Amino acid sequence: MTEPAFRSILFDDPADRDGVDERPVPDYFGDLNLDQVTAAVTRGRDSYRLAPFFHTPLRRVEAVAYRHEVFRELRRPEVRGAVAGFADRMRTVRDRLGQARRARYAPQRQLWFLDAADGYSAAVARLSEELDGLPLRSRGLCGLRRFLRSHVADQPFAERAVEAAGLRDRVAAVRYTIDIQGDRIRVGRYAGEPDYSGEIADTFARFRPGEARRRRSARQDLTEMNHVEAVVLQYVTELHPEVFGDVREFCARHDDFLDPVVTDFDREVQFYLAWLDYLDFLGEHGLRCCLPEVSATSRRTEVRQSFDVALADRLGRDSRPVIPNDVELHGDERILVISGPNQGGKTTYARMVGQLHHLARLGCPVPGSRARLFLADGIFTHFEREEVATDLHGRLEDDLLRVRHILDRATADSVVIMNEIFTSTTLEDALLLGGKIMDRLIRLGCLGVYVTFVDELSRLGPATVSLVSTVEAADAARRTFKVVRRAADGLSYALSLAQKYGLTYESLTERIR
Repeated sequence: MTEPAFRSILFDDPADRDGVDERPVPDYFGDLNLDQVTAAVTRGRDSYRLAPFFHTPLRRVEAVAYRHEVFRELRRPEVRGAVAGFADRMRTVRDRLGQARRARYAPQRQLWFLDAADGYSAAVARLSEELDGLPLRSRGLCGLRRFLRSHVADQPFAERAVEAAGLRDRVAAVRYTIDIQGDRIRVGRYAGEPDYSGEIADTFARFRPGEARRRRSARQDLTEMNHVEAVVLQYVTELHPEVFGDVREFCARHDDFLDPVVTDFDREVQFYLAWLDYLDFLGEHGLRCCLPEVSATSRRTEVRQSFDVALADRLGRDSRPVIPNDVELHGDERILVISGPNQGGKTTYARMVGQLHHLARLGCPVPGSRARLFLADGIFTHFEREEVATDLHGRLEDDLLRVRHILDRATADSVVIMNEIFTSTTLEDALLLGGKIMDRLIRLGCLGVYVTFVDELSRLGPATVSLVSTVEAADAARRTFKVVRRAADGLSYALSLAQKYGLTYESLTERIR
């Protein structure tokens, strides 16, 4: 059986890649703080334009499995090292091509281009050699290895590689002399004259810039050429017309030497490397991530020791602890109804669940020591918008319109997350409206999280699961940030806070007296 041609390290079906770069940011990104996560993960990799890949969930379990295989192999240091080394060498190739585009003088532009072509050939050949020496099992990397073997053995590639290396050697062997008399410079062929460069360097050593200044100016000195240097280079090319003529002709023949499969891989593999680097950061703070078991049919959900990635990033950078939580749905259970004290971790938990499902749809390792997740067809969120003084009727109307928009689009395979809506209404209205929405979600059969102050919504039937954000047993005013399965107890915890700070009716009246 003929192996399929390799096209992408991210997509098992290359057709899934179509339109990725034009894909908008998902509506739920801001609510789940996934915009912050994406920014943190892709920081320092702007040239790869990775954000669209994080905006584009997969739709098939097989596509998720394709990425899981690659992630598993890239976790091996020898595989990750080979790929990261290739990425570094390709970064140099792109830098040299950029210098060629910016160069003002043709000979300089051609030499930068030659360096880039030679570097590309070396980078591809080395990656091919290194992958050949590794035991690989993933479809993605095995497909890449087959492609590289064929690409490197291809006659045009091989001939170009030999020619580029030979030309670089010939350019490196060019020797010439510079005779400086006053404001006149004479460039001539080298004829065995003494080399005074060492003596000159020693003589003027006292005038060398300090180390910090050398570092600041090194890039400019290396890449830019002034008009005097350009004239010298022009004279050198005229003294060695055969060498530089061949360089010029090489550049004309190979003006588009980059293979699109190689450049696509160079960009796409950064998706894996960026996420793995980020997991290393989380791991340094004791946080575990895993490749989830993903199903397109079973709604059973089981995640251990998970956390809100965006919050973990902030806490980790401040060396503060992260409190993990578990997620479970079994049998007919579909909707997690979360209640409990304010600032107890309810919203964080809701975001965590949403992040889990999005990352699972990307084929990424998810936060947690073990995970089983449903492959949803979409994620819909309703979080309270920025708190400003507004007309209460306007806020309620906005809530209803946004909820209607979600219910019109969600399917039985969706995940719906609603965070403390109808806070502008009375308890009776919140119960009535919340009950109708919950009834719609239950009949729809989707998975969901509903954060509410209305305890009755957690007791609507077997589809709902009551979760409560807990407080310390000895001090009800202290949050544990653990969210556990437990019947809602109807406590707002406002009384405990009032007692702690002496703000109960009895305390206040006693003070007044």
